[in-house]
Amino acid sequence: MKKLKVLIVDDSAVMRKIVERALRQAGLEIGEVLEASNGAEALVEVEKGSLDIILSDINMPVMDGLEFLKNLSKVEAGKGVPVVMITTEGSEARVVEALSVGAKGYIRKPFTPEQVKERVAPLIGVLK
Repeated sequence: MKKLKVLIVDDSAVMRKIVERALRQAGLEIGEVLEASNGAEALVEVEKGSLDIILSDINMPVMDGLEFLKNLSKVEAGKGVPVVMITTEGSEARVVEALSVGAKGYIRKPFTPEQVKERVAPLIGVLK
């Protein structure tokens, strides 16, 4: 099985490591993990191409996760890359907003590796 190339976008370096650990603990075949601390940095990483999935926070400085999602569709290399939002945002309105601008899934912090696997596995073609 091909190892996944993942981009984790969060303004907290600690949270980026927690997300990476959860992906690995979920038993997903993770290869390269790229990191960005905001949406603008994430777009630079996306332009380099060949990502399998993106996990992004919503609340970040410079460019938040929703702005990132809106801009992602303008980047050729970003088209078709699934994005799962991982955030403390709990309101239904924010969930709907994230999904309406292109998110394929939504995970609330705090989360377990099992919750990460439930949301990520179907998007990358791995059975749960």
